[in-house]
Amino acid sequence: MSTLLPCYVLLDLETTGGTPTQDRITEIGLIRYENGVETGRWNTLINPGINIPPFIQRLTGITQDMVDHAPTFSQVCETLLQWLDQAVLCAHNARFDYGFLKNEFKRIGVTFQKKLLCTVQLSRKLYPQHHSHSLNAIIERFRLICDQRHRAMGDTEMMAAFIDVAMHELGEATIQEMALTLLKQPAIPVGLDHLDIDTLPATFGVYLFHGDSAVLYVGKSVSLRSRVFNHFQGDHRSAKEMRIAQEIKRVEYRITGGELGALLLESRLIKDFQPIHNRQLRRERQLCSWQVSRDPNAKPLVTLINDSDIDWRTADHVYGTFKTKRQAVEVLSKLADEYGLCDKALGLEKGAGVCFAHQLKHCKGLCAGQESAESHWLRLLTALSQYRLLTWPYAGRIGIREHNPEYAITEIHIFDQWCHLGTVKDYQELDELSAWPRFDRDTYRYLLKFLPRKNVEIIALHG
Repeated sequence: MSTLLPCYVLLDLETTGGTPTQDRITEIGLIRYENGVETGRWNTLINPGINIPPFIQRLTGITQDMVDHAPTFSQVCETLLQWLDQAVLCAHNARFDYGFLKNEFKRIGVTFQKKLLCTVQLSRKLYPQHHSHSLNAIIERFRLICDQRHRAMGDTEMMAAFIDVAMHELGEATIQEMALTLLKQPAIPVGLDHLDIDTLPATFGVYLFHGDSAVLYVGKSVSLRSRVFNHFQGDHRSAKEMRIAQEIKRVEYRITGGELGALLLESRLIKDFQPIHNRQLRRERQLCSWQVSRDPNAKPLVTLINDSDIDWRTADHVYGTFKTKRQAVEVLSKLADEYGLCDKALGLEKGAGVCFAHQLKHCKGLCAGQESAESHWLRLLTALSQYRLLTWPYAGRIGIREHNPEYAITEIHIFDQWCHLGTVKDYQELDELSAWPRFDRDTYRYLLKFLPRKNVEIIALHG
């Protein structure tokens, strides 16, 4: 008889999605242990009170019909509390399950708090030589037999099997020592609800710091839990972090399929909420670019255009983007001085005769007949090259697929002409996607970063 902890409950939940504040529980499966002996197990479907998305039904096999007549969470909460009484709550990605339980109890006016042990973290500590510690990876690694993957009791049994194998391979003392180490709670900011922090998972996503009545800060990370705690490390606290720590009342998080999904969601939420402590990624309402004429003799050679007017499939010699017309003119004026360009040819100066810059010997003499239009035009293209916007390199829409195996989250980010049209969970949702392309400089930069990567899964879409 091997003992992990004096009393613990292995638990798994199935849910309608990955956001505890918005999605709901559809199934609970648990096994209770006391002094190393299984004392009972409990499994029940839950009526979530909301529709189960089709892709979740396909993943779990739990259909809407199966839960429509099942008990609600409020009807089983007393039974659940009895099973969890005096026990450490153990789960794979424990903070995911804990977040859902916390929010379900909160909806019925019950404060829920338990000590947590995450079997993902336990696997990482016990088997650091392995890269993945998802339940799928553990099942494959130890050749476990699972008849009901993505069902609550089936996944709970896999956790039990993993602990049993680890006990035999590494010994009871090693497992107990590591479990007790993981149970130690890290420090949290003064005044912040401990339950909010305890639900933070170590995976891709976006976090929101809420004050009394507004969002204070939005951030993203490949490990939400580590990033949020880094905000509150006293030895490294900046003036901004100190103000956030004083004002913060609640932490919210949203899990994504990967890094690109986190970047896109962070950018959108910052533009939506305009948090006071976010300096970057705010909405830019006057984005504009310079378009250079194909005719070297054109007057003026450059035209300032709004980015919303650009057709990115055919755009040629477009340079930017700039937040305001003033910034665009300042950049062009600076480049004219550096490269000896003619202010009159660029439309920066009006009137007849040579430009003022030529009198100062900054212009190389196009306006004075001392340089050919072709030579001047080519030098203009060279000057602006660092600001060149690339034409859209695909025939139409594309999707970039990201998959978060530990949370069974798949996202397909849809793009056209450098614009993010939206994110869907599977191909069946593509038909429901309707968005007008709107250029966003941050999205453009993200795509330039991600498209060249070899491991990025790009899908050509039609229509």
